Amino acid sequence: QVQLVESGGGLVQAGGSLRLSCAASTKGFSITAWGWYRQAPGKQSVLVARITRGGDTNYADSVKGRFDISRDNVKNTVSLEMNSLKPEDTAVYYCTAEANSVALASYSYTAWGQGTQVTVSS
Repeated sequence: QVQLVESGGGLVQAGGSLRLSCAASTKGFSITAWGWYRQAPGKQSVLVARITRGGDTNYADSVKGRFDISRDNVKNTVSLEMNSLKPEDTAVYYCTAEANSVALASYSYTAWGQGTQVTVSS
């Protein structure tokens, strides 16, 4: 199984920056892509950014130009650099990892972290 541990959330003023990090223990799985989702109160979770093992990225329109996702395939970590934060970025942020079984190539699933709170004050 893949276990994810997130860190880096907190409280920041509008216009400020935060960096979220996520580390994975993979135990027989290979991570093919990472993602960051967020869920605001009363809303569904939405994809914020995603990066493949090869480095291809995609971002939600609302964060393009402000957020930057990066990964380290050797250390099995992913980070989300968040700049020019806005109050509407307030949410619980979840790290995800799309993982394939090393022993059974046909088996894959997406692991989720426990979430970290990001609060942006106006």
